[in-house]
Amino acid sequence: MTAPTDTPGTLTTVYKVSGMSCGHCEGAVSGEISQIPGVSSVKAVASSGEVTVVSTAALDEEAVRAAVDEAGFELVGKA
Repeated sequence: MTAPTDTPGTLTTVYKVSGMSCGHCEGAVSGEISQIPGVSSVKAVASSGEVTVVSTAALDEEAVRAAVDEAGFELVGKA
């Protein structure tokens, strides 16, 4: 799901990621995704497998997939 946020010029996108089970997992995924240009915030929740990303523009899903892969997890797709 991609939807405008209250802040003009930003997008919030929720992704599903499989394999996260703890706070360390959340931090690893958040750290990798936050390095993608244009990302302003990332919140990963292991219990739901959801990662909420706020960015200045739509992100290339392959860049997000590569970041999640680098963290050792699998991007399922957009929630």
